[in-house]
Amino acid sequence: MKLQNIALIFALLLIISCSNDDDGPGEIVTRDVEEVKDENAAQIQSFLETHFYRFEDNPENPNFQKIVFDTIAEPNQDEEPIIDSEFLESKTVTQRGVDYNLYYLKFREGAESSRKPTFADSVLVTYNGFSLFDKDVFDGSPNPVWFDLVNNIVGFYEVMDEFRGASNFVDTNPDGTVTFEDDFGFGTVFIPSGLAYFSAPPTGSGIDAYEPIVFNIQLYKSIESDHDNDGVVSWREDIDNNRRVTDDDTDENRVPNFADTDDDGDGVSTRDEITDEDDNVIFPFPDSDADGTPDYLDPTFPE
Repeated sequence: MKLQNIALIFALLLIISCSNDDDGPGEIVTRDVEEVKDENAAQIQSFLETHFYRFEDNPENPNFQKIVFDTIAEPNQDEEPIIDSEFLESKTVTQRGVDYNLYYLKFREGAESSRKPTFADSVLVTYNGFSLFDKDVFDGSPNPVWFDLVNNIVGFYEVMDEFRGASNFVDTNPDGTVTFEDDFGFGTVFIPSGLAYFSAPPTGSGIDAYEPIVFNIQLYKSIESDHDNDGVVSWREDIDNNRRVTDDDTDENRVPNFADTDDDGDGVSTRDEITDEDDNVIFPFPDSDADGTPDYLDPTFPE
């Protein structure tokens, strides 16, 4: 069951954020969000304190070395716990007014020459996902696969901008394969349920309600997306700056701006309101009546 397909179970994106929007059916709250957040934080903290990681060769794909987590106990009692790893970092992610601590292991950031993706871009990755409690893998791909981050869970896309792709990436090999330098970004993210599936994990995934999940990720390349090809790249369609594009709908026509070619619904296409006569995008975007709202979001212009 692929991560992106799992997301689709939940409405306009989980493919569109998984719509991922946290506004999907997974958001039927049957327990207090803050209570679950605190419980998950303690569970993840305990995991980080009682487990260590090691790398193993991967016969399915030599470029995708397995990251294996194990309990610190005999005969591994002298291993360093994850919590003490020099590679462990964290960031605060705010979701629906709740602040979550998102832990991640950044084993390698990636090539300096490669861009960092935004929360609304497309990324080429190999990955596997497993549940925190029993470490059972519920999803993964040992070979590179493209993901639209708008279609993924919050905890997944919120860690991707901490990594970069590989240098000298080539995706035009005659046999359809890709080649790249061994300098791509890779790491692991520990995701509380409030940034994943909360009370409604995908049927058949094996994930329990309110369970934290973990993803090992390798990032090879990212592309800045413009989903509706209107000249406004998708991450700029996040008008309310909440790092989601699925809830921004200026003309309230039930089509989010990132998928709407006429964002303000004034009958003039967005592209025509942001480009010059040669179809070159003008930035900052034109605001002809100087009212603080660019033309493409202003239904009163032109009159």
